Amino acid sequence: MAKNTNLIGAWAFLIGVLLAIIVGIFQLGANETLSVILVVLGIIIGVLNITGTEIKEFMIAGTVLVIVSALGGQSYLGLIPYVGDTLRALVVLFVPATIVVALKAVFSLAKR
Repeated sequence: MAKNTNLIGAWAFLIGVLLAIIVGIFQLGANETLSVILVVLGIIIGVLNITGTEIKEFMIAGTVLVIVSALGGQSYLGLIPYVGDTLRALVVLFVPATIVVALKAVFSLAKR
């Protein structure tokens, strides 16, 4: 079962990143359906991909990715065609993943 879970999580990650890039390239950022798909994939990534030993590394990397992508999308970098939409799509993907992993970390700490 764990192998299937890892495979699903890995595919969710790959599809999510590719979809975020496609959203950026084709400037589909205002598409609600694609945004919902990115959020769902982000939740799947957070639930299935990150184990207890990986939480700290993911939280650091995920937080940095969200902050840099959000700031980059709002700066002059966001004015470059395709780049701003791609950065914003990555935020939509990684914010839910980071929230899920943060909640897992809090629950893990609360159990101790």
